[in-house]
Amino acid sequence: MKVIGNIIWLICGGIMIALEYFISSFLLMITIIGIPFGLQTLKLGVLALWPFGHEVIDAPESGGCLSLVMNIIWIVVGGLWICLSHLGWGLLLCITIVGIPFGLQHFKLARISLVPFGKEIS
Repeated sequence: MKVIGNIIWLICGGIMIALEYFISSFLLMITIIGIPFGLQTLKLGVLALWPFGHEVIDAPESGGCLSLVMNIIWIVVGGLWICLSHLGWGLLLCITIVGIPFGLQHFKLARISLVPFGKEIS
């Protein structure tokens, strides 16, 4: 069932979301300062490609203060807008019964897109 959900996800726009994440990851990795943010965006892009069957968990060694500072910078720079777009798509998709699983995946992506540092995808 996960494979079918992921295929429908890709057809219904998941490939576009993942493409946006990959392009922004590439642009962030051009500068040395943006490499950690590009790596997190790359992690989000991989999750956006195949979200069904994956869970977001807190990393056992989250980095402490550094993760907190990086998450604050991330929220200010663009994480808030990414999160709001995922919340909007999630609410829109949850209106229909067929779209509920896809809306829930957007909510999962919204949670990690707001504070990606210190999280792991399993």
